[in-house]
Order: sequence, then structure tokens, then C-alpha cells
Amino acid sequence: MLTFTIRRLVISIPTLLFIALVIFLLLELSPGDPMANVPLTVPPEVKEQMRLALGLGEPVHIRFFKWIVQFFWIEPLNLIDHFLGTGFAEGKLRVISWQTRSPVMDIVVQRLPQTLWVVGLSYVVGVAIALPIGIYSAYRQYSLFDQAGTFVSMIGYSVPPFFSGVLVIVIFSVKLGWLPSIYDTTHVVDSWDSFVVQLQQMIMPVMVLALQTTAQISRFMRASMLDNLNQDYVRTARAKGMTERVVVLTHVLRNSMIPVVTVIALGVPGIFGGAIITEQVFKVNGIGQLLITAIQANDLPMVQTLTFIFAVLIVLFNLIADVLYGILDPRIRYD
Repeated sequence: MLTFTIRRLVISIPTLLFIALVIFLLLELSPGDPMANVPLTVPPEVKEQMRLALGLGEPVHIRFFKWIVQFFWIEPLNLIDHFLGTGFAEGKLRVISWQTRSPVMDIVVQRLPQTLWVVGLSYVVGVAIALPIGIYSAYRQYSLFDQAGTFVSMIGYSVPPFFSGVLVIVIFSVKLGWLPSIYDTTHVVDSWDSFVVQLQQMIMPVMVLALQTTAQISRFMRASMLDNLNQDYVRTARAKGMTERVVVLTHVLRNSMIPVVTVIALGVPGIFGGAIITEQVFKVNGIGQLLITAIQANDLPMVQTLTFIFAVLIVLFNLIADVLYGILDPRIRYD
């Protein structure tokens, strides 16, 4: 397993470099000009000097190489300097946002906690709800509970976040007045009352994202449980006198979790993509809203860095899924 993990990590390096090149070229070919937001009163020669200051006068391959060095070398050195107090990255040019003239990674680190609070909690809640629903639906196949779970899952698959987000705002904020419609990212939790306020403003965005997660994983869990409940080893375990609780929760559940854990791991990058829309609906000042703002402002360094971070998450969690698959199923060997 260790050899397989090291081999996959080595293979991931050229994969990520190719992905970075594709993202860079796509952004180069996309329409838009970073000088479009500059006032019309600015003379053309000044605009040209501003373009040169942003590095747009250099060839494409030079700009790509500089971004690679900045992202993979200078930014990690800056992180080491931050934690250890060293000066390895002192005086070196970092990836700078065209819109804010600040280092891109500093802005990402500022926005990341808000996204993790909403996205991370929603995924945990979604998985925690989906697994018991899938298990019980399979064990009580075609029961009223199973049919209700199927109905909720169909809604979760069918309704996009931009519609369900607006719907819960209309119901719980406008009509009932129970919850705030806008997420206050400046809110500080320093008491029980402030914690309650934080909890109230998190309920709706977490609910919207968790609905999709629950719908997907509960269906996978149900299908996997049904497949294993009809296997010969289940009938053998029951014939030996094992209780139904031991048969279902020990033998069947362990084997059923093998494909489901893979789906859970691979779904983590996808939930970040869904959060882009949800953060816009609830005005969460996180990574998703940062990406949308950067696209609107033609801030290519910011867009390129954020999309590449999403690509890194996809590659990383694919590796985690493969490793977990091998751990859960001893029959699988990666030698």
C-alpha cells in the first residue's frame, strides 16, 4: 500500500502540471481584458504601462513558468516562513491578484474558514444523515420509510442549489422570519448568544448543501446494502444463529461501505463546486464568492489559482478513495 501511494503521488506531479497548463491556456484564450474596469479617462499609454506592470507584455510560456515557480516554490517557502519565522521567501514575488494587488494565497487563507464552516459541516451532516437512511431503507425495502427516502432523494437530485437556496430564504426568512437570509462573515463567536446567532445563519446554507449530499450517498448506500443482503454469506450467518443486528451491522455493513466510502471521498471536491452557487445565494464571503468576483473582474491569477486548487483536491481525494478502498477490502492488493 505504501509503494502504491508513493507511486500515485509521483504520477500526480505531471498530472497536476498538465492540468495547470490547460487552465492557463484556457484563461489566455478566454475573452476579457483586465484593463476593462479602468476608467475611460485613463490615457491609452498609461493603460499599456499598467498592462506591462501586470506582466501581460511577456510571452505566454514565460508567464506560465513564473506562475508555476511562484505557486509550487515561493508560496510553500512563504508558508514555512510564516510558521518558523525564517526568511526563505523574503524579497521574492508571489502570485499577486490583479484586482486587489494583494498575494492571492493570503486572500484564499482569509476566505477559507468561512467556506470550511459551511461546506465542511454540510458534508458531515449530509453523510451522517445519508448512511442511516440508506441502511434502513435497504433493510426495510419497499416500506413507507423506503418510499419516503426515495422521494426525498429524487428532490435532492432534481432541485439545483440556486433554486432550493432561494426557496428556503423565502420560507424561513421572508415568510416565517426565523432565520437570517444573509450570512454575516464578520460575526464573532465569543458567547453563547453569539454562538446561537452563528448557528442560525448557518442552518440554511448547510441545509441546501446537505440535501444534495444526502440524496446521492443514501441511494448508493441503499443499493450497496441490497446487493450484499442477498449474498450467500448473509444466509449462512443467519443459519448459524447470529442475531439480525450482528448480521446487518457487522457483516453486511462492512462490505457495503467499500463502494460508499469511495463515493464519499470523491464527493468532497464536488461539494466545493456546489458551494460556489450556494455562497452566492446566501452571500457567504468564502472561496466560491471569491472565484465569481475574480471572474467578473478578469482577475486571471486569482481564477487560475482557485481552479487549480480545486483540481488538486480532485487528484488528492481520488488517491484517498483508492487507499481507503484497499484498506476496507483486504482482497484488493496494489502490489
